[in-house]
Amino acid sequence: MSTENSITPRLIEYMSGALNAELPPDVLVKTKHHILDTLSAMISGSVMHPGLLGKQFILQQGGTPEAQIIGSPHLTSAINAALANGMMAHSDETDDSNGSAGLHPGCATVPAALAMAEREDASGTDLIRAVALGYDIGSRTVRSLGREAMRARNHLPYSIGGTMAATAAAGSLARLDMEQYRPLLSYGAQQASGIMTYQRDVEHVEKAFIFGGMPCRNGVTAAQMVQNGFSGVHDTFIGDGNFLIAYADNPNKDELISELGSRYEVMLTNIKKYCTGFPIQSPAEGLLILKEKYGLKPGDISKIVVRLSKRDAHTVNDREMPDINLQYIFAVALIDGSISFEAAHSFERMTEPEIMDIRSKITLIGDEALSNVDPMSQSIVEVTKTDGSTVQEHVVSFKGKAENPLTTDEVVEKATDLIEPIFGKSQTRELIDAINNLESVDKVRELRPLLSTKN
Repeated sequence: MSTENSITPRLIEYMSGALNAELPPDVLVKTKHHILDTLSAMISGSVMHPGLLGKQFILQQGGTPEAQIIGSPHLTSAINAALANGMMAHSDETDDSNGSAGLHPGCATVPAALAMAEREDASGTDLIRAVALGYDIGSRTVRSLGREAMRARNHLPYSIGGTMAATAAAGSLARLDMEQYRPLLSYGAQQASGIMTYQRDVEHVEKAFIFGGMPCRNGVTAAQMVQNGFSGVHDTFIGDGNFLIAYADNPNKDELISELGSRYEVMLTNIKKYCTGFPIQSPAEGLLILKEKYGLKPGDISKIVVRLSKRDAHTVNDREMPDINLQYIFAVALIDGSISFEAAHSFERMTEPEIMDIRSKITLIGDEALSNVDPMSQSIVEVTKTDGSTVQEHVVSFKGKAENPLTTDEVVEKATDLIEPIFGKSQTRELIDAINNLESVDKVRELRPLLSTKN
């Protein structure tokens, strides 16, 4: 490759100007939605097993008091806080996802940006713009490499794209000179890693690290190294052994700069309405629509057949964890009439007799016809009632998907369900109000009392 073909000049121009570039109003609002949604995942994750382990590990490390460990009274270094908070953000399946790119951008971007914003005494507006940049660069990284091509080579898109997202966000908050973005990208690329064995992790601990903790740590590390004068490769995207050809046979480098400044990846990112695995979002909506439309009760149902794409069906078919077990979530939805965070994470309820009876009536099918549809993640839910009649719902685009986004009130409703059990009503309300008005926050450090607990 010749230097004339490099996309790096355009990329670093965009990245270096991001903190001074005003976002369109709709992008500003949606970015705040994703910051609140990810903070909610971090706070709920702070008391879950992966989050507790991440917190415990970092408390053993000590560190210069630069950034808050969420859900605790402790400060630590920005790098350490990014790792712990990143693990909290993906302690389970509540965080956002960019389906068209194949990335969980929130858990890899927001904790890194938050830690770096605290360290650099940045403003709320700085944080918003850095997060939007992280979504742009992380998602474009996966698009340029090709999600399916990466998976075929056993490269994990979530951690590789996530590292570049965190690197971009943290680097912008470090207020680097334009030319410093060259070694920044190289240090991010050198740390990018991850393999596709994550689905074997039934306890979600390693998954929390490789989806959230590791990318966040990597990005903040890269930013601080360059900030402290570390030099590096002039252009990691060209020449022998470059980043792109290391991870893909036929990378499309132009995807890294495609429509920068006009196509904001945060606008293409989904927020889960329900605190379950993403493949359950569509069929859960279908079931609840049928329940409301026909007044369905558990005793009315003879059987349920659910059709998803083959990959989605494999991901959520009768899994060990409640929040990624479609049969269990359907049983809860029919009994409770809703899907709360508490119910979606109850191992105890999974084996209750009434739950087990409903689960036994549910068949999940991986349907080839739904595997290559546009838009993706469609579902068909067919319920056969005890009187022999059937009702069906085909969900094409469910609530929370990028093209059918949650309203601010709906994001707040989800956030309240996640945060209130940990922080209580008053602190939850104050935090949500602060994030909804984040551009008015002069210093991100002012949020620390709202993100901490007494012990």
